[in-house]
Amino acid sequence: MTDRVLIVDFGSQVTQLIARRVRENGVYCEIHPFNKVTAQSVAAYDPKAIILSGGPASVTSAEAPRAPDAIFEAGVPLLGICYGQQAMCAQLGGSVEPSDHREFGRAFIDVTQDCALFEGVWPVGAREQVWMSHGDRVTELPAGFSPVAVTDGAPFAAIADPERGYYGVQFHPEVAHTPDGAKLLANFVHKVAGCGGDWTMAAFREQAVQRIKDQVGDGKVICGLSGGVDSSVAAVLLHEAIGDQLTCIFVDHGLLRADEAEEVVKLFDDHYHIPLVHRDATDMFVGALEGVDDPERKRKIIGGLFIDVFEQEAEKIGGAAFLAQGTLYPDVIESVSAIGGPSVTIKSHHNVGGLPERMNMELVEPLRELFKDEVRALGRELGMSEVLVGRHPFPGPGLAIRIPGAITPEKLDILREADAIYLDEIRNAGLYDAIWQAFAVLLPVRTVGVMGDNRTYEYVCALRAVTSTDGMTADSYAFDHAFLANTATRIINQVKGVNRVVYDVTSKPPGTIEWE
Repeated sequence: MTDRVLIVDFGSQVTQLIARRVRENGVYCEIHPFNKVTAQSVAAYDPKAIILSGGPASVTSAEAPRAPDAIFEAGVPLLGICYGQQAMCAQLGGSVEPSDHREFGRAFIDVTQDCALFEGVWPVGAREQVWMSHGDRVTELPAGFSPVAVTDGAPFAAIADPERGYYGVQFHPEVAHTPDGAKLLANFVHKVAGCGGDWTMAAFREQAVQRIKDQVGDGKVICGLSGGVDSSVAAVLLHEAIGDQLTCIFVDHGLLRADEAEEVVKLFDDHYHIPLVHRDATDMFVGALEGVDDPERKRKIIGGLFIDVFEQEAEKIGGAAFLAQGTLYPDVIESVSAIGGPSVTIKSHHNVGGLPERMNMELVEPLRELFKDEVRALGRELGMSEVLVGRHPFPGPGLAIRIPGAITPEKLDILREADAIYLDEIRNAGLYDAIWQAFAVLLPVRTVGVMGDNRTYEYVCALRAVTSTDGMTADSYAFDHAFLANTATRIINQVKGVNRVVYDVTSKPPGTIEWE
């Protein structure tokens, strides 16, 4: 059995990054909310090590989350990060107090003793950059622990109890701002916990195929196919497992990019030979969106119609007991997070979401353990084309949320053409794979322009391109000016209806990647 690490989540914004760093070392891990961890769940999961995440609470508060006793009774190595370190110390007999010297952001740590976490990374006497985010600090260590590193604001910035394999760090090794943090986590999972590095996409593929066979048996499965990376990889994996027991349903809502519907149909019918139902419902969707300018209403209209159309096609197929979805691990984590999911709805999730209970179908979610980059790796393992596997993310509501304001067929045509030119220029420049996501937005603004000797009064097109690892945070891509000028000229010359092009340099946060 593959070695497993359990990550106990106390609500940190960067808990997912811990999982990513662990998996990058070929070690399987899962994130479980602290309030869902029990002696039974720990025994069933059978971790070889446990990591306690950071979190927004104060250990000194009466309502502070506690690490379940089962964690300390598991008899496996333990690493506490930030709040996790504080909770571990407080519950094992140490003390935590509010600090007059809070640390947020970049800090420098002084290594005072050797320990297994630092082996081959930080020698004694080294001064290294880390990322801090804490107001409380440990003031007294539990029995068995000793300090191994300090900062100006944290006398116990890193602590160790090597006899039990217990370690704690006040800083965040999972973030990029701690340059050697990934190496420290690698030392914990490999050298302290003794985990192997045998969790690979080849192994996952083999296990996933067997799980699908075990769940589905000889039943029929329908899969909602959008043509994006997630649903496409899920469909190919399912087809490998159960063959023609699978039928994909592709609902074309008329809000796709140029030639996208034709490409999806050709790929799945001709190349993968996966049974595919193609329903063109363009008129229905675009008609229902007429005059609607609120982005949340757009999403809800599209989601509701999608469910109706999908249900109609599923009924025509008949006899399907299973519904397959391309749910990814970040969606799963958010739905059961330690703090109950996000406190504020920024926008409805791009994916369509669950289908009505009246359909009475069991869910098959073969990708629910994977992050986005892992889905791409699985696609490559399955032999899927790089053109598909490496595609930029595309939202479920499609171009509807790239046209702020009311949608019309004319605006959709303008945006498709501008977007196609923009992506063509990016590919021609060899930049497509360096960018997480790039797209055009048609603004609800007309400006005066001059073409030849004539006055124009046409739309503004905004260009957006970002770099990211997982979409949680993002920076605008730094095109050189010549690229942007050439792209703008081509769009204005070739797209009737646009006379001005602007570039969006907003990062996430404070902005979002999509405009709506």
